Amino acid sequence: MADVTDATFATDVVERSNTVPVVVDLWAPWCGPCTSLGPILEKVVGETQGMVELAKINVDENPEVSAAFKVQSIPAVYALKDGQVVDGFMGAQGEPQVVEFVQRLLDMAVTTVDEDGNPVADEPTISEPSADGVTPEAVEPEPAGVSDEEAALIEIELNELLLVVKGDDEARERFVELLDQLGAQDPRTNAYRRKLATALF
Repeated sequence: MADVTDATFATDVVERSNTVPVVVDLWAPWCGPCTSLGPILEKVVGETQGMVELAKINVDENPEVSAAFKVQSIPAVYALKDGQVVDGFMGAQGEPQVVEFVQRLLDMAVTTVDEDGNPVADEPTISEPSADGVTPEAVEPEPAGVSDEEAALIEIELNELLLVVKGDDEARERFVELLDQLGAQDPRTNAYRRKLATALF
């Protein structure tokens, strides 16, 4: 975790996001929801063991960054990868929602593949372990992908959902499910993640 300022934002967040996804937590000491969300973000991001990093920015002390993100209310959380906003949310969230958010970033951070060409995370996922201590996502390979026909249907639904995701949590969740169906290796997945971030912010 790093406390980032207007002066260090370009280096600590933008440049760093070319190596690993960076979660930006825009907060203020007087903001109650911020003080409840902060420890959850620190815990969940910390469990990624460096595959995702957290940058905390005090909006009162760093107006330039706040203006760049067009922050209207806090807490506001954004995820950057390769210098671009790829995901985010506003308002306090519970740990399960934060885990889901960070897990999506872990999917983007995957760099290795198994013998079948499926992406494999370098570290275990952060989901809750099952009774035997094995995390399902850690042993379940990434789907090989979908057929062209299925992908075409998914794209149609994604484009329809983009029109309503900003004000509809269920639509956003469905959007994420469809991206999971496409798979992390499909180039359309990252393209639609960017479209989602644009639609939300």
